[in-house]
Amino acid sequence: MKILDTERLTIRPLTEDDAEFIFALVNEPAWIKNIGDKNVRSFDDARQYISGGPMASYAKFGFGLCAVELKGSGAPVGICGLIKRDSLDDPDIGFAFLERFWSRGYAVESAQAVMNFAQNDLGSKRILAITNPDNLGSIKVLEKIGLRFEKMIQMPGEGREIKLFAWIG
Repeated sequence: MKILDTERLTIRPLTEDDAEFIFALVNEPAWIKNIGDKNVRSFDDARQYISGGPMASYAKFGFGLCAVELKGSGAPVGICGLIKRDSLDDPDIGFAFLERFWSRGYAVESAQAVMNFAQNDLGSKRILAITNPDNLGSIKVLEKIGLRFEKMIQMPGEGREIKLFAWIG
Protein backbone atom coordinates (compact mmCIF):
# COMPACT_ATOMS: atom_id res chain seq x y z
CA MET A 1 0.00 0.00 0.00
CA LYS A 2 1.53 3.29 -1.04
CA ILE A 3 1.35 6.54 0.88
CA LEU A 4 -1.34 8.94 -0.35
CA ASP A 5 -1.19 12.70 0.12
CA THR A 6 -4.01 15.21 -0.01
CA GLU A 7 -4.01 18.94 0.64
CA ARG A 8 -4.22 18.50 4.42
CA LEU A 9 -3.65 14.79 5.06
CA THR A 10 -1.20 11.93 4.70
CA ILE A 11 -2.70 8.44 4.38
CA ARG A 12 -0.15 5.76 5.20
CA PRO A 13 -0.09 2.08 6.13
CA LEU A 14 -0.65 1.32 9.80
CA THR A 15 2.14 -0.30 11.79
CA GLU A 16 2.19 -1.83 15.25
CA ASP A 17 3.61 1.51 16.42
CA ASP A 18 0.08 2.91 15.94
CA ALA A 19 -1.30 0.74 18.76
CA GLU A 20 -2.01 3.61 21.17
CA PHE A 21 -3.96 5.53 18.50
CA ILE A 22 -5.91 2.44 17.37
CA PHE A 23 -6.70 1.56 20.98
CA ALA A 24 -8.26 5.03 21.43
CA LEU A 25 -10.13 4.96 18.11
CA VAL A 26 -11.74 1.52 18.37
CA ASN A 27 -12.91 2.22 21.91
CA GLU A 28 -14.71 5.48 21.14
CA PRO A 29 -18.49 5.25 21.62
CA ALA A 30 -19.22 6.10 17.98
CA TRP A 31 -16.92 3.29 16.74
CA ILE A 32 -18.57 0.75 19.01
CA LYS A 33 -22.07 1.93 17.97
CA ASN A 34 -21.44 2.10 14.21
CA ILE A 35 -18.73 -0.50 13.59
CA GLY A 36 -18.81 -2.77 16.60
CA ASP A 37 -16.75 -3.78 19.60
CA LYS A 38 -13.46 -5.26 18.39
CA ASN A 39 -12.50 -6.45 21.91
CA VAL A 40 -9.36 -4.30 21.92
CA ARG A 41 -8.73 -3.88 25.64
CA SER A 42 -4.99 -3.20 25.71
CA PHE A 43 -2.18 -1.86 23.54
CA ASP A 44 -1.16 -5.48 22.91
CA ASP A 45 -4.69 -6.17 21.61
CA ALA A 46 -4.37 -3.09 19.39
CA ARG A 47 -1.05 -4.35 17.97
CA GLN A 48 -2.69 -7.71 17.23
CA TYR A 49 -5.67 -5.95 15.61
CA ILE A 50 -3.26 -4.02 13.35
CA SER A 51 -1.06 -7.01 12.43
CA GLY A 52 -3.96 -9.41 11.90
CA GLY A 53 -6.16 -6.92 10.04
CA PRO A 54 -4.63 -4.03 8.08
CA MET A 55 -1.06 -5.38 7.85
CA ALA A 56 -2.28 -8.83 6.75
CA SER A 57 -4.50 -7.14 4.16
CA TYR A 58 -1.57 -5.13 2.74
CA ALA A 59 0.39 -8.37 2.29
CA LYS A 60 -2.51 -10.30 0.74
CA PHE A 61 -4.28 -7.67 -1.37
CA GLY A 62 -1.95 -4.65 -1.62
CA PHE A 63 -4.43 -2.47 0.26
CA GLY A 64 -6.10 -2.13 3.65
CA LEU A 65 -7.13 0.38 6.28
CA CYS A 66 -4.51 3.11 6.73
CA ALA A 67 -3.71 5.81 9.24
CA VAL A 68 -4.89 9.30 8.32
CA GLU A 69 -2.57 11.98 9.70
CA LEU A 70 -2.58 15.75 9.64
CA LYS A 71 0.17 17.16 7.45
CA GLY A 72 2.65 19.17 9.43
CA SER A 73 2.01 17.73 12.88
CA GLY A 74 1.68 14.08 11.83
CA ALA A 75 -1.09 13.68 14.40
CA PRO A 76 -3.30 10.66 13.63
CA VAL A 77 -6.95 11.65 13.27
CA GLY A 78 -8.53 8.52 11.80
CA ILE A 79 -8.28 5.57 9.46
CA CYS A 80 -9.40 5.13 5.87
CA GLY A 81 -8.82 2.48 3.24
CA LEU A 82 -10.10 -0.52 1.35
CA ILE A 83 -11.18 -3.80 2.91
CA LYS A 84 -11.71 -7.11 1.09
CA ARG A 85 -14.37 -9.10 2.92
CA ASP A 86 -15.09 -12.73 2.09
CA SER A 87 -18.82 -11.97 2.02
CA LEU A 88 -18.58 -9.16 -0.58
CA ASP A 89 -17.48 -9.59 -4.20
CA ASP A 90 -15.59 -6.30 -4.39
CA PRO A 91 -13.47 -4.25 -1.98
CA ASP A 92 -15.28 -1.79 0.23
CA ILE A 93 -14.11 1.56 1.46
CA GLY A 94 -14.05 2.12 5.18
CA PHE A 95 -13.21 5.07 7.40
CA ALA A 96 -13.44 6.15 11.02
CA PHE A 97 -12.18 9.25 12.77
CA LEU A 98 -11.65 10.31 16.34
CA GLU A 99 -14.80 12.17 17.31
CA ARG A 100 -12.90 15.38 18.09
CA PHE A 101 -11.93 15.56 14.38
CA TRP A 102 -15.43 15.14 12.93
CA SER A 103 -17.05 17.80 10.72
CA ARG A 104 -13.77 19.09 9.27
CA GLY A 105 -13.95 17.34 5.89
CA TYR A 106 -11.20 14.82 6.70
CA ALA A 107 -13.40 11.80 5.94
CA VAL A 108 -14.37 13.11 2.50
CA GLU A 109 -10.81 14.20 1.70
CA SER A 110 -9.23 10.89 2.68
CA ALA A 111 -12.00 8.71 1.21
CA GLN A 112 -11.74 10.54 -2.13
CA ALA A 113 -7.98 9.89 -2.17
CA VAL A 114 -8.59 6.19 -1.46
CA MET A 115 -11.24 6.07 -4.22
CA ASN A 116 -8.77 7.63 -6.67
CA PHE A 117 -6.13 5.04 -5.63
CA ALA A 118 -8.64 2.20 -6.13
CA GLN A 119 -9.70 3.45 -9.54
CA ASN A 120 -6.34 4.61 -10.94
CA ASP A 121 -3.74 2.38 -9.26
CA LEU A 122 -5.75 -0.80 -8.71
CA GLY A 123 -8.04 -0.47 -11.73
CA SER A 124 -11.13 -1.21 -9.64
CA LYS A 125 -14.36 -1.22 -11.63
CA ARG A 126 -16.64 -1.50 -8.59
CA ILE A 127 -16.11 -0.25 -5.06
CA LEU A 128 -18.53 -0.94 -2.24
CA ALA A 129 -19.25 0.48 1.19
CA ILE A 130 -21.40 -0.72 4.06
CA THR A 131 -22.92 1.31 6.87
CA ASN A 132 -25.62 1.27 9.49
CA PRO A 133 -28.85 2.76 8.15
CA ASP A 134 -28.80 5.45 10.86
CA ASN A 135 -25.16 6.51 10.34
CA LEU A 136 -26.07 9.69 8.45
CA GLY A 137 -22.55 11.16 8.63
CA SER A 138 -21.00 8.18 6.85
CA ILE A 139 -23.83 8.06 4.31
CA LYS A 140 -23.17 11.72 3.40
CA VAL A 141 -19.45 10.99 2.97
CA LEU A 142 -20.19 8.00 0.71
CA GLU A 143 -22.56 10.03 -1.45
CA LYS A 144 -20.05 12.90 -1.73
CA ILE A 145 -17.38 10.54 -3.10
CA GLY A 146 -19.73 9.06 -5.69
CA LEU A 147 -21.20 5.92 -4.12
CA ARG A 148 -24.92 5.28 -4.34
CA PHE A 149 -27.23 3.20 -2.18
CA GLU A 150 -27.77 -0.20 -3.81
CA LYS A 151 -29.69 -2.38 -1.34
CA MET A 152 -30.05 -3.58 2.23
CA ILE A 153 -27.93 -6.62 3.08
CA GLN A 154 -27.18 -8.80 6.08
CA MET A 155 -23.55 -9.70 6.71
CA PRO A 156 -22.80 -13.26 7.88
CA GLY A 157 -23.13 -13.58 11.64
CA GLU A 158 -24.87 -10.22 11.99
CA GLY A 159 -28.44 -9.90 13.19
CA ARG A 160 -29.22 -6.56 11.59
CA GLU A 161 -29.48 -5.30 8.05
CA ILE A 162 -27.07 -2.66 6.81
CA LYS A 163 -26.94 -0.42 3.76
CA LEU A 164 -24.76 -1.45 0.81
CA PHE A 165 -23.43 1.38 -1.35
CA ALA A 166 -21.61 0.95 -4.66
CA TRP A 167 -19.58 2.91 -7.17
CA ILE A 168 -19.40 1.43 -10.63
CA GLY A 169 -16.84 2.79 -13.07
